[in-house]
Amino acid sequence: MRLTDFWGRLEEVFGSGYAASIAADQVLPQLAGRTIDQAIADGEQTAVVWRAVCAAYPDRVPARLR
Repeated sequence: MRLTDFWGRLEEVFGSGYAASIAADQVLPQLAGRTIDQAIADGEQTAVVWRAVCAAYPDRVPARLR
């Protein structure tokens, strides 16, 4: 998944302002205790990060974006 696709999905799910906040502030256990921003900066694949988002927010991410 391209980085632009990842951010587009995150913004679609959470809205542009809240997506940035989630990425910067929410620590996800699926990312070894890192935030989305930290995981991406560490070189984690965006598909792996997206799967972590889906696991952390199963009620927010629609099936068509999984």
